[in-house]
Amino acid sequence: MTYPESRRDDVVETLHGHQIADPYRWLEDPDSADTQDWVSRQNSFTQAELSGYPERAWFQTTMAAILARPRAGVPVKKAGWYFVGRNDGTQAQDVIYVADSLDELLSRGRVLIDPNTLSEDGTDSLGSFTVSPDGKYFAYGINESGSDWTTFRLLDIATGSPVEDVVSEAKFSEATWLPDSSAYLYLHYPASGRSEGTETKSLSGGRLMLHRVGTPQSEDELVLSFPDNDQYFITPEVSDDDRYLVVHIFEGTDPSTRLWVYSISSDGLGEPVKVVDEFVDEIAFVRMSGDQLVLRTDRDASRGRVVLSTLDGEFTDLIPEGESTLQAVRGTADGLATLTLVDAQPVLTLYALDGSGQRVVDVPGGGVVGLNAGAEYDELFVGLSTTTDPTLSYAVSTGSGDVRALPELVRGSGGFTPPQVTVTRRIAPGRNVPYFLITRSDLDFEAPRPTLMWGYGGFRIPVEADYRPGWPAWLAAGGVLVITNLRGGGEYGSEWHDAGRLKNKQNVFDDFIAVAEHLRDTGVTTPEQLAIHGRSNGGLLVGAVMTQRPDLFAVALPGVGVLDMLRFHLFTVGAAWASDFGLPDDPEQFEDLLAYSPLHRVSDGTAYPATLVTTGDHDDRVVPLHSHKFIAALQHAQTGPQPVLTRVEVNTGHGFGKPAAMIAAEWADLLAFAAHHVGLVPPEQ
Repeated sequence: MTYPESRRDDVVETLHGHQIADPYRWLEDPDSADTQDWVSRQNSFTQAELSGYPERAWFQTTMAAILARPRAGVPVKKAGWYFVGRNDGTQAQDVIYVADSLDELLSRGRVLIDPNTLSEDGTDSLGSFTVSPDGKYFAYGINESGSDWTTFRLLDIATGSPVEDVVSEAKFSEATWLPDSSAYLYLHYPASGRSEGTETKSLSGGRLMLHRVGTPQSEDELVLSFPDNDQYFITPEVSDDDRYLVVHIFEGTDPSTRLWVYSISSDGLGEPVKVVDEFVDEIAFVRMSGDQLVLRTDRDASRGRVVLSTLDGEFTDLIPEGESTLQAVRGTADGLATLTLVDAQPVLTLYALDGSGQRVVDVPGGGVVGLNAGAEYDELFVGLSTTTDPTLSYAVSTGSGDVRALPELVRGSGGFTPPQVTVTRRIAPGRNVPYFLITRSDLDFEAPRPTLMWGYGGFRIPVEADYRPGWPAWLAAGGVLVITNLRGGGEYGSEWHDAGRLKNKQNVFDDFIAVAEHLRDTGVTTPEQLAIHGRSNGGLLVGAVMTQRPDLFAVALPGVGVLDMLRFHLFTVGAAWASDFGLPDDPEQFEDLLAYSPLHRVSDGTAYPATLVTTGDHDDRVVPLHSHKFIAALQHAQTGPQPVLTRVEVNTGHGFGKPAAMIAAEWADLLAFAAHHVGLVPPEQ
């Protein structure tokens, strides 16, 4: 196959004694004429190749039908109002509805904001929203073209009218209101500045600012910043009794937390009380219990526990560590609600505020979508999903434990009926790696089947048997779906995470390989029928294993992946990932990174699997240069007959807020490419 030309420059650096060639460094500038021309030629080449795949039409039709299903999110109650996001199946972005009772919200409610009106192409999205304590203001963040940059605006909830008040250059935050509803806090990044083109500039330190409604942003008050460390991230929260501003401080993506508490009075914020002032344990504020803080922590508890803490930082057990992994804790009018993972499967439990009266609530589903509760309310909303259904929402009485399913949230029905599936829990022996095996219920394994394998393995993020839009299409086509639980994730607590990061990162790749070999050895599939997929850190996973074991996979689908492990820290928020990856500036960590960096593992004269790399040209989380350089190197090195292609989406970012039509088109291409090269023949239309 003759690929579009990718110029190779003579760029070589000496890094820690290694001569490192970087012939495609010119692709790091996403706005240069050369890069834009390269992207255009690559996209045209990919579309020409895909147009010849007979499977593509079936997946295009099926994905369009899946995204055309009406759907709704998880309700949330704030300041007496009920909110939910809905989509009738024709809209690029979900529409936010509001009502003053749950029954009214279920019957319809009133449209408060339609994000589809924010941009002509539907690529601007609603990033977050909060409500002022007096119920007057709806503060919403807008993310343009999938970017992490956020602009905050206000609506009057009662009338739906816009309020003349704008805050810009925010990131990684929502509007956190003070109790009197006069002002909110947010995280500001003024030194970074918005780029006119695609964002690649390394992110400077964020500043916690206080914005008073009705005043210009230039008058906002600085509450907290760390000018000597640009990797600190700050997350504020006002306590449920309105007495304190509780501030979580993180260094990059490391879950270890410093916890500071500011008293709130009519005179403003007091001086911080440093409850915990070192980065050692994960700590999350839940609610107040009298004069003590209720916290979720992994201190002396790898799987997590709930504690009471004085302002002096003295912890006492409230809900001790158990066999399950504690994922979330919320305050309710009757005490506490927890979401735990029991072997990567969610369980909702209610407690009194003193930790007594444990009651497990029966709410079925394989993956957590949301848990919305408040210390002032005796009802909570939980959203779960399955591999074929995006959101199953329930209202739970925190007093009685009664459960009410809320199918009425979804208005109308679509033309796609998901297949009945069977979910089996399996373990790859030797390394003891758990995974979910999902198949259409009417299929058997008399012979190996085309299989799609998914993984992530990083940042203490749990992977569950949950929904992604492509899963029901792949399953309906007769394919097998495998969802892996790898070291580095959050399914089994902090020790499981530690076993897959820094010097242990290779464990993640070895776990994934072990599952693939188990699928082969047990007759589920063969290397000629096995496709692998992952996004972001999962894109790194796919890039790593396909370059380490190209013989084991027929298809590789690395999405928005971190693929250049020697330069990831130089762009946007990349340096924050040092908690999992380490930093190339450190000589010892450099050696670890070089050993598995997908870009640097590409070897000339190798037969690689059929590969389709995906990225977005406005991705300012994992910038597109990773994907560009990797596919250029892969096309140069490939000696096998299989195509290695890239698909660059225009006016989209890392994935959040992507319009429904773009989601459908991308999944259709990914699944058609995979099906074509693993021998999966979809049924008749």
